[in-house]
Amino acid sequence: QVQVVESGGGLVQAGGSLGLSCTASDSTTVSFVMAWFRQAPGKDREFVAATSWNGGSTYYADSVKGRFTISRVNSKNTVYLRMNSLKPEDTAVYYCTAKLAPVLTTARDYHRWGQGTQVAVSA
Repeated sequence: QVQVVESGGGLVQAGGSLGLSCTASDSTTVSFVMAWFRQAPGKDREFVAATSWNGGSTYYADSVKGRFTISRVNSKNTVYLRMNSLKPEDTAVYYCTAKLAPVLTTARDYHRWGQGTQVAVSA
């Protein structure tokens, strides 16, 4: 089964930027929806962004729309999340995941998860 590995988290001040990467173990994900979720302490895992198999369609949670950008490079089996204008409430563990179409925004609909990468935004 394909595996995904996230990288790029860290600590940043409010208003700053970070970029996350997620690389799949093989090329089967080129036909998959790729998505980012996040989970803050004590909260449910929530949808952040998703991209269709070719990057032609992208979807964002209202809370990150206009600040975050999801993209993918299928030749590298990699999806990216560029996060700008970060806020303390963006602090969470960010997870990459993949599934066959269609795009869904509920964590229970995804079954391939990475280990997550921590993003911390200080006020």
